[in-house]
Amino acid sequence: MKKTHTIFAVSTVLTFLNSTASYAITASPESWWVGMQNESLQVMLHEGNIAKQTWQMLPYKGVEFKGVTTTNNANYAFLNLSISDNAKAGELSFKASDGTVFKYRLNTRNKNSAKRPGFTNKDTLYLINPDRFVNGDPTNDSIASMQEAANPEFKGGRHGGDIQGVINSLEYLENLGVTQLWLTPVLENNMPSYSYHGYAITDFYKVDPRMGSNELYKTLSVKAKEHGIGLVMDMVLNHFGSSHQWMSDMPTADWVNFDGQFEKGKNATTHARQTIQDPHASQYDKRQFNDGWFVESMPDLNQRQPLLSTYLIQNAIWWIEYANLSGIRVDTYSYSDKAFLADWTKAIMTEYPNFNIVGEEWTSNPAIASYWQRGKINQDGYTSDLPSVMDFSLQKALIKALNEQESWNTGWVRVYQSLANDFLYADTDNILVFADNHDMSRVYTELGQNLAKTKLAMTLLLTTRGIPQIYYGTEVLLDNTPSNDHGDIRIDFPGGFRAHTVNAFTGEGLSKDQKDMLSTMQTLLKLRKEKPALSEGSLMHFSPKQGVYSYVREHNGEKVVVLLNKNQHDLEWDVSYMQEVLKNTQTGVDLMSNESVTLTVPIRLKAMQARLIELE
Repeated sequence: MKKTHTIFAVSTVLTFLNSTASYAITASPESWWVGMQNESLQVMLHEGNIAKQTWQMLPYKGVEFKGVTTTNNANYAFLNLSISDNAKAGELSFKASDGTVFKYRLNTRNKNSAKRPGFTNKDTLYLINPDRFVNGDPTNDSIASMQEAANPEFKGGRHGGDIQGVINSLEYLENLGVTQLWLTPVLENNMPSYSYHGYAITDFYKVDPRMGSNELYKTLSVKAKEHGIGLVMDMVLNHFGSSHQWMSDMPTADWVNFDGQFEKGKNATTHARQTIQDPHASQYDKRQFNDGWFVESMPDLNQRQPLLSTYLIQNAIWWIEYANLSGIRVDTYSYSDKAFLADWTKAIMTEYPNFNIVGEEWTSNPAIASYWQRGKINQDGYTSDLPSVMDFSLQKALIKALNEQESWNTGWVRVYQSLANDFLYADTDNILVFADNHDMSRVYTELGQNLAKTKLAMTLLLTTRGIPQIYYGTEVLLDNTPSNDHGDIRIDFPGGFRAHTVNAFTGEGLSKDQKDMLSTMQTLLKLRKEKPALSEGSLMHFSPKQGVYSYVREHNGEKVVVLLNKNQHDLEWDVSYMQEVLKNTQTGVDLMSNESVTLTVPIRLKAMQARLIELE
């Protein structure tokens, strides 16, 4: 049986004609699809006093007009439809009481759209800040209708990178070996300043013209798949940009939390995410976390409002269908209402059962992060359909491990302890692992600009359990020393802009260390594709000793031993303690060097070396 859910989709400005006047109405969506699992569709109309009109729909087989929903704001009206299984693609015709007529398109879905695969642990995600990656179209750097113009000399300004730049780089990304692209939001951020990052959205259905267009975003998806690369969209459910029309004309009085008032920080979020799981927490503290704003320029959305909840749910479904997405990354996941998050994830995963969504819960406490994952049995009975979460615990442990001296409670043991907490998760294969991202200092910077440490870090991330994510430029040692400013963390990619003399795409001007890192990353990513044990395999790790962390990945009889030597000196390493997985195997092959390895005698581990040995 089909499930019903009210839905919105894309917004567009349509010009309607009647016998006496012409005027513009913003309609969301401009079109939809037949054959969706959810039968209901709700079209939001926005125009002065639109709620005073009454509407009729001309008969259309398989589609039923269920009436109009209005709010306390006469500038909004919501047309409710039910689209049955037997409805065919075509045009619906609506007529208002003043004689206005408009056409509404129902499209045919792509074949097997509902069965689309999402990203998995076979994949590697590559995270890009598009404004800082490649300027593929200099003509859109500044747009007259946009409040903020390009200012590439300012670290917090717009630098000109865009979707065309990502399209131009697909061959490089394919050769690097990544299989999924996660772009920070490319939707319209028509804000007066600091709009480059994309998280202050002013139109949830429109790509920012300085990035390109909706059509170009769809083109990126198509061309990326030609290179074996999927597209993961970064979505924001918790907040929006203060320049959005909603702040001057809210669809309902309760559309924004705290009555749409920041009050000089009084209504700012506490960031106390633990209050959601805390059985002793007050409702006051929970509200201050969930309803509080990040900053005044990012008002906090009230997802308890049913019309808004529907809008956000179906906005996600529209982008999945329109752009043929293979995944979603959700920004500031836990800051939204948790009942809404359960509805949002369920609606998407019902429509696309094989899809994947990863939520950002920035905590190093796996007990809190695991709370949100699908299949987790929680004390308070909360259930979620969120497939994946981000492993901030492992990220923090990895940086500490490589910067500390080894002891019984420092160094590699931090990584061991972090992974030992996997009993808290419902699905340890579906956890996003990373060394850094767009909100934190780069891994090369955090590791003191040490090439050997960085190679150890990325080797672990590309060979441990979960789904690895690489931040753009890690492969060429991008560095934000000595600043932790976001503008420096989101540094321009070398070769992506005209004035650059160093070009990572061609190798021109790269240092010896940068070339070494790039080669290492290409090799590791190639091995992840060739050796299922490194991506899909079960994990058995051994308690670190003498500065060495060791583990085994196994899949369908294929076994790869990983040895990570953090010492500043060489070792002769006896692996006899691993007999439960070696099972008297006597030889193996080093996958990085292709050299034969004898396992019955101590193995040479060079200083700060990672060895990947496939058992024969």
